Amino acid sequence: QLQLVESGGGLVQPGGSLRLSCVASGSTLDAYAIGWFRQAPGKEREGVSCISRSGIMTSTADSVRGRFTISRDNAKNTVYLQMNSLKPEDTAVYYCAAVGSYYGSLQPANYVYWGQGTQVTVSS
Repeated sequence: QLQLVESGGGLVQPGGSLRLSCVASGSTLDAYAIGWFRQAPGKEREGVSCISRSGIMTSTADSVRGRFTISRDNAKNTVYLQMNSLKPEDTAVYYCAAVGSYYGSLQPANYVYWGQGTQVTVSS
């Protein structure tokens, strides 16, 4: 069974950067498209960015486009979310998820495997 564990969250000031990591175990990530999602208090879970199995194709939400970059290193069984120019509205629990398709989506319902999330707080 594929298991995903996120790390790299924390408290950062507006304009700062964080890099989130999602490490897989139980299986290799190269058979899965990967998505990053986030959920703020009182809000529905929303798609942030996703990446194809090969890492060539990506899709990014309008709210973070130009600031966040998704990437993957299949040899390390890890997917990353580089977050730059962070804003207070980026504050949320961030989750990575996997689905056995060549190209993912920003729709949470399409994903099968989920991590437990990592908290990102952007505040002065």
